[in-house]
Amino acid sequence: MLPYQNFQEAEYALGRNLTITETLWFKYSATKSDHILYCHNTFFLFIFYTVLPLPYVFIELMRSKNIDNKFKIQHKIKNSVSDMLDCYKKVLVTFVFAVGPLQIFSFPVIQMIGIRTSLPLPSASEICLQLLAYFLLEDYANYWLHRLLHFKWGYEKIHRVHHEYTAPIAFAAPYAHWAEIIILGLASFIGPVIVPGHMVTFWLWMIVRQMEAVETHSGYDFPWNPLKYIPFYGGAVYHDYHHYVGEKSQSNFASVFTYCDTIYGTNKGYRWYQKEVYEKAREKLKQKWVK
Repeated sequence: MLPYQNFQEAEYALGRNLTITETLWFKYSATKSDHILYCHNTFFLFIFYTVLPLPYVFIELMRSKNIDNKFKIQHKIKNSVSDMLDCYKKVLVTFVFAVGPLQIFSFPVIQMIGIRTSLPLPSASEICLQLLAYFLLEDYANYWLHRLLHFKWGYEKIHRVHHEYTAPIAFAAPYAHWAEIIILGLASFIGPVIVPGHMVTFWLWMIVRQMEAVETHSGYDFPWNPLKYIPFYGGAVYHDYHHYVGEKSQSNFASVFTYCDTIYGTNKGYRWYQKEVYEKAREKLKQKWVK
């Protein structure tokens, strides 16, 4: 909750007029507690999880063997409406019993690390730099936590649920055991803990991370995807291989980038597969489509 009674108090405290975005933030957040603002994350995650996969659902349902198989990574796999709806419903249960409570009860941590809701709002450059830091820190922490979950006990008791989809779909991005949601969720907090910022930045971080997770689990590799131009970005093909290998996978543990797997040598199987299997299969499909 902002410590100002009106715009004049806020402008006097800042020593300048409020920007348009700060005015909007004042109107929206002035009477809301920090806890309520933080819990917006649950709402955002639900909305974006529901909406972002829909284009992939449409493409999956409208697939043509002669055209869309060019972009489908595991092109022999086709998911029905009931398959995708079943995944969606199961994830919603996890949202209710794991994600929601985690958001509510983790608020003291947010207070402790200093995520602020006050004015001024962060600049665009500050937000971008913090998001970059969050991605790098989350990727490193996720790599090791994910790798630990592939040890026998962690896989059999927890991580096997996420690997039920050997050919991932967009709705399966957060499909996992409730314990995995909490364990890997810790990696998402590493960045804000080390580089605390504004609540707006925190919201954006959770939203953008959700967007990236949906893309990497989409099951499609589109050549025009702008994310391909990000250095060391893994993407859908990279993570799809991890699901394709399944239980025995000791490769491609990183969530976003490829640098950890390269440094620690856990992408050798993927590099061989991409060169000897995936690229050759793609080329055959392209030739078939041209004919």
